[in-house]
Amino acid sequence: MHPIVKILIGVVLIVGSLVALIRDEWGLRASLLTVIKGVVPAFLILIGIFIVWLELDELKIEKELAREEKKTKKK
Repeated sequence: MHPIVKILIGVVLIVGSLVALIRDEWGLRASLLTVIKGVVPAFLILIGIFIVWLELDELKIEKELAREEKKTKKK
């Protein structure tokens, strides 16, 4: 499928979703808020875990570099 066709499909989906949310004929806003309230805390937990993992890895790398520098200075 040509990229332009995919872009047009994406635009139609975006516009259609926005129109459905604005018109709110099926109570979509309330459902959307419920989903957001449920997903945001879990997402924040995952971000926190990712940050801790990255920083622990960075500390480990810094310790290894310090050890390597001590070895090279001794020689």
